[in-house]
Amino acid sequence: MKILVIRFSSMGDIIYTTPVVRCLKKQLPAAEIHFLTKPAFQYIYDNNPYIDQLLLLKPDLSDTIREIKAGQYDYIIDLHNNLRTALIKIRTGIPSSTYKKQAIRKWLSLKLNLKLVPPVHLVDRYMKTVAFLGVKNDEQPIDYYIKANYQLDKLLPASHRDNYTAFIIGAAHFTKRMPNEKIISICRELNSPVVLLGGNDVKANGDSIATALGGKIYNACGITSLDESVFLVSKAANIIGFDTGLTHIAEAFNRPIVSIWGGTTPELLGVQPYKVKQVLVAGIELPCRPCSKFGLPRCPLGHFKCMNDISEKEIINFVNG
Repeated sequence: MKILVIRFSSMGDIIYTTPVVRCLKKQLPAAEIHFLTKPAFQYIYDNNPYIDQLLLLKPDLSDTIREIKAGQYDYIIDLHNNLRTALIKIRTGIPSSTYKKQAIRKWLSLKLNLKLVPPVHLVDRYMKTVAFLGVKNDEQPIDYYIKANYQLDKLLPASHRDNYTAFIIGAAHFTKRMPNEKIISICRELNSPVVLLGGNDVKANGDSIATALGGKIYNACGITSLDESVFLVSKAANIIGFDTGLTHIAEAFNRPIVSIWGGTTPELLGVQPYKVKQVLVAGIELPCRPCSKFGLPRCPLGHFKCMNDISEKEIINFVNG
């Protein structure tokens, strides 16, 4: 049996497909499991032992369809459910099972501030697509396989190699990020040294935080690669992060996590930390929240209470134990 699993994007959505792939391979050991995604996200499945082949979406969809036809798959597991995957299924004629997005319920929940989306994690919704094969959720965390044998002494100063807190300060949109002043206030009260993680887009933010707090902070933003950053969160005593891919990937290592939510909510997306033993989900109830599914470049009402009013004490107490 050959099975093709499809999810094109994004980082967080793809990382939550890993339990599906793992369960397919372990419970159907004779099956070949292939995975199709965009080239930008192939790193999520690099080194993953539960796939037999990784396919990358080509610029021309017809080329991808020809490749799929040549693969002679028995089933397609469509975990994306968009126009391109619909075309793939129609033009290949391969039997398929498709993830139900609940798009209308999500839209109504967002626009009317209603809770119409059942509190079911995205992993569990994905798992429903393979139930017809007799595959069940193994109730284990997500998977991420670090690509190289990194060493802490090559990535961090001596002051930050033991018992540090990894604070992921990056996120794609403004309404997912906590203001620098609030991050500084939290970090000041932590008992541990703090390593800031994120891309070049938040390097200046990290510099400002480090300047305010001195040697307690090591700003790795824009310095470490994504895979190196994953390695650093895997070795951290605690992790603090926003609604962003690296925070979701960090769940693979079952470290204590503070998951901070501003303008987006885990309930709407179904992506609260998955199978992590020690978790604090930090967010506050507001009539204007969520203001979007995936984040906005500014607070629509200008007050940004969803981040500004989050309890710092709760976060500090969780990390300090």
